[in-house]
Amino acid sequence: MAGLSQLGRFSEPGLLIMVALAGGPKHGYAMQDDIAAMTDERPGPGTLYGAIRRLEEQAYIEALAEEGRRKPYRLTDLGRTVLAAELQRMRAVSRTGLRRLATS
Repeated sequence: MAGLSQLGRFSEPGLLIMVALAGGPKHGYAMQDDIAAMTDERPGPGTLYGAIRRLEEQAYIEALAEEGRRKPYRLTDLGRTVLAAELQRMRAVSRTGLRRLATS
């Protein structure tokens, strides 16, 4: 399993989208709102939909049936596995960094 690192410099928007979808399916505008609530920064449409396309190509997320003019997305089982692994990796890095800051 390659994980989000294969998305290169685009991995952060992808990670944020996947975290937004971990709570259930959302359409683009709802993902923007959720990401803004997490980070105090709202991704632009180009960033959001570019990352959505890359996540779909990796089969980490999938589109659901359109609801009017909105197209919701959800995490796939593979996406959940990749997200969990990435968050565990980030937890380990965060713990180490915080511990080192406390001792410096």
